[in-house]
Amino acid sequence: MFARETYVQRREILKNTVKSGILIIPGNKETGMNYKDNWYPFRQDSTFLYYMGINLPNLYIVIDLDEDREILFGDDLTPEDMVWVGASEPLNTYAEKCGIAEVKAMSKLKETVRKAKQKGQRLHYLPPYRSKVTIEISELTGIPVAEVGATKSIEFIKAVIAQRSIKSEEEIIELHKAVNITANMHRHAIRRTKHGVSEKQIAGELQAIAIAGGGNISFPIIFTKNGQYLHNHATQAVVENGDIVLCDCGAETAMNYAGDMTRTFPVAERFTAIQREIYSIVLDAHESSSSVLKPGHKFKDAHILACNRIVEGLKGLGLMKGDTQEAVNAGASTLFFQCGLGHFMGLDVHDMENFGEQLVGYTDEIKKSTDFGLKSLRLGKALEAGNVLTVEPGIYFNPYLIDAWKAQGKYSDFVNYDKVEQFKDFGGMRIEEDFLITTTGKQLLGEPLAKTIEELEELKNS
Repeated sequence: MFARETYVQRREILKNTVKSGILIIPGNKETGMNYKDNWYPFRQDSTFLYYMGINLPNLYIVIDLDEDREILFGDDLTPEDMVWVGASEPLNTYAEKCGIAEVKAMSKLKETVRKAKQKGQRLHYLPPYRSKVTIEISELTGIPVAEVGATKSIEFIKAVIAQRSIKSEEEIIELHKAVNITANMHRHAIRRTKHGVSEKQIAGELQAIAIAGGGNISFPIIFTKNGQYLHNHATQAVVENGDIVLCDCGAETAMNYAGDMTRTFPVAERFTAIQREIYSIVLDAHESSSSVLKPGHKFKDAHILACNRIVEGLKGLGLMKGDTQEAVNAGASTLFFQCGLGHFMGLDVHDMENFGEQLVGYTDEIKKSTDFGLKSLRLGKALEAGNVLTVEPGIYFNPYLIDAWKAQGKYSDFVNYDKVEQFKDFGGMRIEEDFLITTTGKQLLGEPLAKTIEELEELKNS
């Protein structure tokens, strides 16, 4: 946990923003994988962690804004419970660590919410992303389960986004740690990936590094020789010389701050000539789009810049043609770059995504697109000092998309499909780094990791 004052101050800012009603903040529970008591690794709700820092299951916080009361609801473990899980400090101890004055049994939660409702207080809650919490919110508030999502508090959501979007110095320290552990995972992957090993073998070794760093992985590891599929997780497939491998992985620190990086590299000692060509285009798109990051710059504009650089590079190889900006405006670049340039990162690897991308990454003036490609851009608004985000352009030769669009004659003014046919078994490439927006520009998070062709080949053969 951070210092007690950190959580007290965060809640004070929240209370001064929302001002009236009660805030209901559920913690997460243990969840069974294939039967009740065979649990997934416990992961606390990120907003609960942000305001309380208590990394234990089966807790709720209620903040009564009108009476200025903060109550932690939960139950101390019994001696019988401790037979299974070991000793645990009483909840009063945790409440003191985060500055919560009152602790009540979980059985009192429903009564507290009922009384607030009787007094006409507004019940504020965030959109639940677990079905059990949705049911609990329904039972607490009397709102039908099917309507819980629709009656979330936009005021509460916006207040949380405003705070969590700007990272404090102590959060930045944690994020540097997370990115450094992530970089160690990538160094291991680059060195250990050799002809004849399986994707799952390397992915398992990477998760071990994340766990040894004090936390765990921040999302399921993407490690694949089929990088043309954007989120293709590790399989039993064996990699061979001539393959290129896309590794997208991240670690969480013990305090649950996330890292998220991608490197693409050959299984063999060197890139082939055509792999070097495509990789150079992706690297140019990455360097160009990250170079413009600063307060006030729209991230959507950085995304468009990356698209332009990709089109220019592919035109040089004869895969695309015509006016670059017209091709990007038409959407032709999405045959090769189907996703967004990046996203916020913090306590969630896609920070606060459960609140809705329009609220987190856009504004009333800058709307999220519904067009293919752009609809996957999670962040479009102007950047602010204190934002932490990823930059991850890529080129992906998806044979199914190529076949479908070629048959439709889609974007034929900009795409040389006969030439593209030769790349249908190429795969995909992505480069991803994590940045902090500063008052004057940007700062790379973590120690630099091999990124150029020469650096990757040197690390691979070290």
